[in-house]
Amino acid sequence: MPIKYVPFIPEPIEGQAVLGNFNRILKYKGAGDVSMTIQRGMPLYEMEKQETVGENPDGNMVIRGECVSACAYLKEKGMQVDLVYIDPPFASGADYAKKVYIRRNPKVAEAVAQAEQQLDIDELKVFEEKMYGDVWDKEKYLNWMYENLMAIKSVMSETASIYVHLDWHIGHYVKILLDEVFGEENFRNDIIWYYYNKMPDMRKPIFTRSHDIIYFYSKNKDNPYIFNLQLEKRLEPVKQLIRKKVDGKMVNARDENGNVMYRNSEDRIVDDVWRISMLQPADKEEPVGYATQKPEVLLERIIKASSNENMLVADFFGGSGVTAAVANKLGRRFIHCDIGLNSIQTTRDRLKTDGAEFEVLEIKDGVQLYRNPVQTMDKIKLLIPGLKNEDSLDSFWEGAVSDSKLGTIPVYVPNLMDSSSKLLDKVMMNRIIHQAIPDLDSNIKKVIVYYIDITDEAEIQKFIKEDDSINIEIELRDLKTVLDDVIIGDYSEFHIEETRDDLFGGYAVAIDKFISDRVLSKIAEFNQKAFLNSSAKKPYKPIEISEDGLEQIEFLSVDCTAAEGEWHSDSEIKIDKNGYMIVNGTKTKEFWDGQIRCDKKPFRLKIRNICGDETVWNISY
Repeated sequence: MPIKYVPFIPEPIEGQAVLGNFNRILKYKGAGDVSMTIQRGMPLYEMEKQETVGENPDGNMVIRGECVSACAYLKEKGMQVDLVYIDPPFASGADYAKKVYIRRNPKVAEAVAQAEQQLDIDELKVFEEKMYGDVWDKEKYLNWMYENLMAIKSVMSETASIYVHLDWHIGHYVKILLDEVFGEENFRNDIIWYYYNKMPDMRKPIFTRSHDIIYFYSKNKDNPYIFNLQLEKRLEPVKQLIRKKVDGKMVNARDENGNVMYRNSEDRIVDDVWRISMLQPADKEEPVGYATQKPEVLLERIIKASSNENMLVADFFGGSGVTAAVANKLGRRFIHCDIGLNSIQTTRDRLKTDGAEFEVLEIKDGVQLYRNPVQTMDKIKLLIPGLKNEDSLDSFWEGAVSDSKLGTIPVYVPNLMDSSSKLLDKVMMNRIIHQAIPDLDSNIKKVIVYYIDITDEAEIQKFIKEDDSINIEIELRDLKTVLDDVIIGDYSEFHIEETRDDLFGGYAVAIDKFISDRVLSKIAEFNQKAFLNSSAKKPYKPIEISEDGLEQIEFLSVDCTAAEGEWHSDSEIKIDKNGYMIVNGTKTKEFWDGQIRCDKKPFRLKIRNICGDETVWNISY
């Protein structure tokens, strides 16, 4: 349950264009058939500090959680941001995955290093791990986006600006929402990011789509928002008139003989069409292994234009962490927020390598133990007994189970991407009773409603009982009991050695064995598909894991400061896809040897597998 709800005003600005076909504020009929409006506000959950990297005097934050809940935390703390950039889901209908690379076994890496040979990159084994699905019903997307925009607006300073990065799928609808939330008079630009080196798509009878749209709004037209003109180099110098202001008017400058004066111009003022020379996706040139990564030069332009040094820059759909990384390099403070564990890990490691200082925080809303909402939702479908897709049902229902006596039983499961659906209260229950159930077939006798949080189960049961508009049984179930079975913990065997390493000193934790049920399950799925799709031209080549299983490890860290509580990464190793180590943020050309060294006695060991699951073990002596 949330600690409380932080109020914000979910009302459109008067006189603005609105999208009237979706429900911003749900209504229900209470006692005496009086129509009541429920305005809960933003759910404020407990925030748990996971780790502090460096001293962090500027209060930089990397937050795992949803945008609305993060904004509730910031508002409760009285924090205001000076610039917001968001790159939310585009409602593109696509599933996004990260490539997962099996690491080299340390023993193999050692042999390669001794022989002074380099294994071919094609020998790396790779499979994909789904990160999130950008699959939305348009009305649900717009409701969700409206709530997020209102939450973001509530934590923006009066001189702040926001940049919203979208494309052709849904951008024109969101533009209307932005007009409604921020006011048409605060619209500044729709910026075209033209990636002109995109490969033409000859398969479709259309012009190749080669741009994204970035909507730029200020918070309040009555306050001077930050805007710094940006210059870019011309391809070649041009001859340009020299202009000057005379009596309030711009005129051509002339020399003493009355001749018009010119200068050679090597720069131009950036306009609203940005030709940024960067291949897409950005990880081709700035590899961090994130599917929807944006180039640093894009964020550099936005941050330089709409903020000054020491200002606070926030990205509430932070993805690969490019906003935080660029903000840090430009001397700004930053907040990175994302619901996906892969985003948090990618950003944390990226910032660590850059020498940034920050806190890693987690919103404890009951579902953050899991890697990302899409994987959790996919797993839920398997874990709910008997749940199957049912084409005859509206998309509101996740599917149905069959019962010998009751027949088809529709099942509602809250969307973990949508914070408003995770709490079961009278508003949501009213929607189920008066909107979802009436659309069901008349033969339906029962529905099952899962929830993450509930205001008061007795109160909800009473609300259901007192509503006599339907004759269908409603069974309530706690989804968290299902989520507890989603992930099986990793297993590790290790031992401690005392060392006399000149660089690290005293101790080494040697990993003897590592088993990840998650990774092995993914490999089994991959091998099965590879076998079914094999042919004489494409023979079956399974991914195989050694008995010690060390190929499944991506990251190790030891805490030499505390045996419990907040994590202190006193020494850490990240193993890149080529098998090279990044030691305490410094890239090397050394292969991992199966150990992690530290100069103090370690109390805890953390291991991250290649799919992103992290497990902590206490070290006993």
